[in-house]
Amino acid sequence: MSTLPPHLTPDLWLAQIFASREARTGGVVKRQVRDVERLVGRRAFAREVARRGFQAVENGRHFVVFCNDAPVRPLR
Repeated sequence: MSTLPPHLTPDLWLAQIFASREARTGGVVKRQVRDVERLVGRRAFAREVARRGFQAVENGRHFVVFCNDAPVRPLR
């Protein structure tokens, strides 16, 4: 992980993502894999998603987080 600016910690970065209106209203947030890995790490991100009872998928270069507990079903 590269260093963050002094005012931004990994915990604060995660808190900001999940404090967004989209996350607070049960929507979807998307972040680039490289940014997650660089700023907080994949494992810490996955732990925080699970701690909140959310689900996430990785597709290409993005993580997509479903900020609710509804089932995620792929289209066929």
